[in-house]
Amino acid sequence: MSKQDTETGVVAAENLDRVEAPVTWRAYAMCVFASFGGIFFGYDSGYIGGVQGMDYFIKMISGPDATELLSWQSSLIVSILSAGTFCGALIAGDLADYFGRRFTIILGSAVFIVGVALQTASAGLVLLVVGRAVAGLGVGFVSAIIILYMSEIAPKKVRGAIVSGYQFCITIGLLLAACVSYGTENFENSGSYRIPIGLQMLWALILGVGLIFLPESPRYFVKKGKVEEARKALGRVRGQDPNSHHIEAELNEIRANHEYEKRMTPETGYIGSWLLCFSGSVGLASSNVRKTLLGISLQMMQQWTGVNFVFYYSTIFLKGTGAVNNPFLMSLIFTLVNVLSTPLSFWFVERFGRRSMLLWGAIGMTVCEFIVAAVGVTIGFNHTHVVDDVTIANNISAVNVQIAFIAIYISFFATTWGPGAWVLIGEIFPLSIRSRGVALSTASNWFWNFIIGYITPYLVGSQHANMQSSVFFLWGALCAVCIVYAYFLVPETKGLTLEQVDQMLDEVSPRKSAAWKPTTTFASMEEKQTTA
Repeated sequence: MSKQDTETGVVAAENLDRVEAPVTWRAYAMCVFASFGGIFFGYDSGYIGGVQGMDYFIKMISGPDATELLSWQSSLIVSILSAGTFCGALIAGDLADYFGRRFTIILGSAVFIVGVALQTASAGLVLLVVGRAVAGLGVGFVSAIIILYMSEIAPKKVRGAIVSGYQFCITIGLLLAACVSYGTENFENSGSYRIPIGLQMLWALILGVGLIFLPESPRYFVKKGKVEEARKALGRVRGQDPNSHHIEAELNEIRANHEYEKRMTPETGYIGSWLLCFSGSVGLASSNVRKTLLGISLQMMQQWTGVNFVFYYSTIFLKGTGAVNNPFLMSLIFTLVNVLSTPLSFWFVERFGRRSMLLWGAIGMTVCEFIVAAVGVTIGFNHTHVVDDVTIANNISAVNVQIAFIAIYISFFATTWGPGAWVLIGEIFPLSIRSRGVALSTASNWFWNFIIGYITPYLVGSQHANMQSSVFFLWGALCAVCIVYAYFLVPETKGLTLEQVDQMLDEVSPRKSAAWKPTTTFASMEEKQTTA
């Protein structure tokens, strides 16, 4: 049952289970399609690792006698996309607030196509780098706002699973890229790299055209004060009649939460709206600055796990062991492990919750990475001997152990930190700063993606630090930091509406959040405020 305040028209749901309307399978499919944007991120991350190992591409970039890219060339090619996505993610927050979530994603798809066209046309380093920077802007738009859009339209009971679908699409993109690169690696013409690059346009077209037929986020309309448009959008998202009591109750809970935030938030200009993300005390879990720093650090920690080292540089790393005959195929197997493991997160995230997922995932990754490092350092790296003019590696068994634990490590990441960090950044921010909070968090992901992509060639390159297997000590130590971080700072948001997450963060610390249950609604609070 619900009751209505005659002065404000706000319907307050008496039953806490009624704060969200029922959802049809058509609505679920709508939410799932939005996660297709993850293919952008995954495919681009995947193809560049394979392309860098192609003989034709190496000779085109570094010269006819080159056998590998110079460290600065590899660093620039990989990291420039992340620089573009960092900028794109920051810009996307403003665009999403002014023009809408859906429009921003469609615009990102168009910008991405332009960048891919430039890369496909390239026959040297300069145009390739320019194209990757432009494509990065588009990926930044999409990666930031697709999380925001999915979090705002997904039902609370499966929001974690649906947003995890974004990570699953990232893994699908990685797998597709690995397959295409594996198929073209031996081409002795420009098709070896142009086919993997050009294929990306297809993903942008599918997402951009498909979103034209999906509704805008109802929470965006509420923020803009367009209540009737919000009602229609929410009806489409939930597959219900816009005038049903279910839609009325959920819409008014969203409105009441927004009105509450407006009362608590001073009116500001453009600069002030960004500064609002950093308002309050760092020591207070419910403050905006604490939520913003949580989102930024979540994405930083996800990158610190070292997973992109595997996907960007595993081909080069495995070549250096001297024990792997086909590093392209092995990279493809790593990617396949990633794809097959990720669907488990759909169940984990709703069964065990976000907090437990990240905690146990960090423990598993730490163990695996220290084993990989210890085996590599103890047994040796790239030791060979010659028998009858055939070079044979001494360390085949050791490398096999390393490969096995790298695969297990990838599985831990794919079921925990891979999707978990994306799920949480879409849930922890109040509506007043949500678009900018998610944008800042996504920008953090790409910033650290850039840093790791830039420094890794210098860490493992034979011309520089040449850390070889020891680099996994670094990733293992950073994963150990993730354990402490998850225990003390990550809240549990499972089974709550976005409005209830706001309420939970106001009332309890992250370590007590798993036991928290809602006792009232924002609509009821608004009704009491009006009556008083």
